[in-house]
Amino acid sequence: MSAGEAKVISTEPLLASEAVWTKLVKKTYRDPNGVTRTWESAERSTRPKGSDIDGVGIVAILEKETGPEIVLQKQYRPPLDKIVIELPAGLIDEGETAEQAAVRELKEETGYVAEVLDTSPVMFQRLPENQDLKPDLEENEFIEVFLVKLADLWEACIRLEAEGYAIDARIANLAEGIEIAKKFKL
Repeated sequence: MSAGEAKVISTEPLLASEAVWTKLVKKTYRDPNGVTRTWESAERSTRPKGSDIDGVGIVAILEKETGPEIVLQKQYRPPLDKIVIELPAGLIDEGETAEQAAVRELKEETGYVAEVLDTSPVMFQRLPENQDLKPDLEENEFIEVFLVKLADLWEACIRLEAEGYAIDARIANLAEGIEIAKKFKL
Protein backbone atom coordinates (compact mmCIF):
# COMPACT_ATOMS: atom_id res chain seq x y z
CA MET A 1 0.00 0.00 0.00
CA SER A 2 1.34 3.44 -0.88
CA ALA A 3 0.75 6.56 1.22
CA GLY A 4 -1.67 7.74 -1.47
CA GLU A 5 -3.97 4.82 -0.66
CA ALA A 6 -4.29 5.73 3.03
CA LYS A 7 -7.78 6.92 4.00
CA VAL A 8 -9.67 7.76 7.18
CA ILE A 9 -12.31 5.04 7.64
CA SER A 10 -14.04 6.35 10.77
CA THR A 11 -14.03 9.22 13.24
CA GLU A 12 -15.29 8.95 16.80
CA PRO A 13 -14.80 10.72 20.13
CA LEU A 14 -11.58 9.91 21.98
CA LEU A 15 -11.72 9.36 25.72
CA ALA A 16 -8.99 11.14 27.67
CA SER A 17 -7.92 7.77 29.11
CA GLU A 18 -7.31 6.45 25.56
CA ALA A 19 -5.14 9.36 24.40
CA VAL A 20 -1.46 8.48 24.01
CA TRP A 21 0.09 11.58 22.40
CA THR A 22 -2.12 14.52 23.33
CA LYS A 23 -4.43 15.83 26.00
CA LEU A 24 -7.15 18.47 25.98
CA VAL A 25 -6.81 21.27 28.49
CA LYS A 26 -8.88 24.28 29.50
CA LYS A 27 -6.80 27.33 30.36
CA THR A 28 -8.17 30.21 32.37
CA TYR A 29 -6.49 33.52 31.68
CA ARG A 30 -6.94 37.23 32.17
CA ASP A 31 -7.12 39.30 28.98
CA PRO A 32 -5.61 42.83 28.58
CA ASN A 33 -8.92 44.36 29.79
CA GLY A 34 -8.81 42.35 33.03
CA VAL A 35 -11.62 40.00 31.96
CA THR A 36 -11.21 36.36 33.02
CA ARG A 37 -11.69 34.01 30.06
CA THR A 38 -11.13 30.36 29.17
CA TRP A 39 -9.43 28.78 26.18
CA GLU A 40 -9.53 25.16 25.04
CA SER A 41 -6.39 23.70 23.54
CA ALA A 42 -4.60 20.46 22.81
CA GLU A 43 -1.16 19.78 24.25
CA ARG A 44 1.31 16.96 23.81
CA SER A 45 1.47 14.56 26.72
CA THR A 46 4.95 13.36 25.71
CA ARG A 47 7.12 16.35 26.67
CA PRO A 48 10.32 15.20 28.42
CA LYS A 49 10.62 16.26 32.06
CA GLY A 50 12.37 19.62 32.46
CA SER A 51 12.09 20.50 28.77
CA ASP A 52 10.35 23.55 27.36
CA ILE A 53 9.83 21.82 24.02
CA ASP A 54 8.63 18.40 22.96
CA GLY A 55 9.51 18.24 19.30
CA VAL A 56 11.81 19.44 16.56
CA GLY A 57 11.37 20.51 12.95
CA ILE A 58 14.43 20.31 10.75
CA VAL A 59 15.19 22.72 7.91
CA ALA A 60 17.85 20.70 6.09
CA ILE A 61 19.53 22.46 3.19
CA LEU A 62 21.78 20.63 0.73
CA GLU A 63 24.45 22.67 -1.06
CA LYS A 64 24.23 21.50 -4.67
CA GLU A 65 26.17 22.74 -7.71
CA THR A 66 22.86 24.02 -9.12
CA GLY A 67 22.06 25.90 -5.90
CA PRO A 68 20.75 25.06 -2.43
CA GLU A 69 17.95 22.49 -2.12
CA ILE A 70 15.66 21.85 0.84
CA VAL A 71 14.83 18.35 2.08
CA LEU A 72 11.05 17.85 2.20
CA GLN A 73 8.85 14.85 2.73
CA LYS A 74 5.41 13.63 1.79
CA GLN A 75 3.52 11.99 4.64
CA TYR A 76 -0.12 11.01 5.03
CA ARG A 77 -1.75 12.82 7.96
CA PRO A 78 -5.11 11.46 9.18
CA PRO A 79 -6.38 14.78 10.64
CA LEU A 80 -6.37 16.21 7.08
CA ASP A 81 -6.96 12.88 5.32
CA LYS A 82 -4.30 14.01 2.84
CA ILE A 83 -0.64 13.60 2.09
CA VAL A 84 1.10 16.65 3.54
CA ILE A 85 4.29 18.27 2.28
CA GLU A 86 6.34 18.91 5.39
CA LEU A 87 9.75 19.25 6.98
CA PRO A 88 11.38 16.28 8.68
CA ALA A 89 10.29 16.46 12.32
CA GLY A 90 9.76 14.40 15.43
CA LEU A 91 9.45 14.21 19.18
CA ILE A 92 12.29 14.60 21.65
CA ASP A 93 12.97 11.44 23.64
CA GLU A 94 13.52 11.48 27.41
CA GLY A 95 17.13 12.46 28.18
CA GLU A 96 17.72 13.79 24.67
CA THR A 97 18.53 17.37 23.66
CA ALA A 98 16.71 19.12 20.82
CA GLU A 99 19.89 18.93 18.75
CA GLN A 100 20.25 15.18 19.33
CA ALA A 101 16.58 14.67 18.44
CA ALA A 102 16.98 16.69 15.22
CA VAL A 103 19.98 14.63 14.09
CA ARG A 104 18.21 11.36 15.01
CA GLU A 105 14.91 12.27 13.33
CA LEU A 106 16.63 13.50 10.15
CA LYS A 107 18.47 10.17 9.85
CA GLU A 108 15.40 8.08 10.72
CA GLU A 109 13.01 9.86 8.37
CA THR A 110 15.26 10.75 5.44
CA GLY A 111 18.47 8.76 5.70
CA TYR A 112 20.53 11.96 5.79
CA VAL A 113 23.29 12.10 8.40
CA ALA A 114 23.81 15.46 10.07
CA GLU A 115 26.14 17.12 12.47
CA VAL A 116 25.19 20.07 14.62
CA LEU A 117 27.19 23.11 13.59
CA ASP A 118 25.23 25.59 15.69
CA THR A 119 22.45 25.38 18.26
CA SER A 120 20.10 26.55 15.53
CA PRO A 121 19.79 25.44 12.80
CA VAL A 122 20.97 21.87 12.36
CA MET A 123 23.02 21.62 9.18
CA PHE A 124 25.01 18.93 7.44
CA GLN A 125 27.82 18.78 4.96
CA ARG A 126 28.62 16.44 2.13
CA LEU A 127 29.15 13.47 4.39
CA PRO A 128 29.78 10.12 2.68
CA GLU A 129 26.79 8.67 4.57
CA ASN A 130 24.53 11.01 2.57
CA GLN A 131 25.26 9.38 -0.80
CA ASP A 132 23.21 6.16 -0.41
CA LEU A 133 20.29 7.10 1.84
CA LYS A 134 18.68 4.48 4.05
CA PRO A 135 15.84 5.90 6.15
CA ASP A 136 15.04 3.95 9.32
CA LEU A 137 11.27 4.49 9.46
CA GLU A 138 9.08 3.28 12.27
CA GLU A 139 6.42 0.74 11.25
CA ASN A 140 3.68 3.40 11.17
CA GLU A 141 5.69 5.91 9.12
CA PHE A 142 5.19 6.05 5.35
CA ILE A 143 7.40 8.91 4.25
CA GLU A 144 8.62 9.86 0.79
CA VAL A 145 11.67 12.16 0.83
CA PHE A 146 12.33 14.61 -2.00
CA LEU A 147 14.38 17.72 -2.73
CA VAL A 148 13.28 21.12 -4.02
CA LYS A 149 15.54 23.95 -5.11
CA LEU A 150 15.27 26.57 -2.40
CA ALA A 151 14.83 29.32 -5.01
CA ASP A 152 11.86 27.38 -6.47
CA LEU A 153 10.12 26.52 -3.19
CA TRP A 154 7.16 28.89 -3.72
CA GLU A 155 6.45 27.53 -7.21
CA ALA A 156 6.82 23.97 -5.92
CA CYS A 157 4.26 24.66 -3.17
CA ILE A 158 1.78 26.00 -5.73
CA ARG A 159 2.32 22.99 -8.01
CA LEU A 160 2.09 20.44 -5.18
CA GLU A 161 -1.09 22.03 -3.82
CA ALA A 162 -2.61 21.90 -7.32
CA GLU A 163 -1.74 18.19 -7.36
CA GLY A 164 -3.85 17.70 -4.21
CA TYR A 165 -1.20 17.80 -1.48
CA ALA A 166 -1.66 19.87 1.67
CA ILE A 167 1.25 22.22 2.40
CA ASP A 168 2.43 22.44 6.01
CA ALA A 169 2.22 26.06 7.19
CA ARG A 170 5.91 26.11 8.16
CA ILE A 171 6.93 25.32 4.59
CA ALA A 172 4.48 27.86 3.16
CA ASN A 173 5.85 30.52 5.53
CA LEU A 174 9.44 29.67 4.58
CA ALA A 175 8.54 29.87 0.87
CA GLU A 176 6.83 33.23 1.41
CA GLY A 177 9.89 34.50 3.29
CA ILE A 178 12.16 33.50 0.42
CA GLU A 179 9.86 35.30 -2.04
CA ILE A 180 9.88 38.43 0.14
CA ALA A 181 13.68 38.29 0.34
CA LYS A 182 13.85 38.04 -3.47
CA LYS A 183 11.41 40.91 -3.99
CA PHE A 184 13.19 43.25 -1.60
CA LYS A 185 16.66 41.93 -2.52
CA LEU A 186 17.46 41.11 1.10
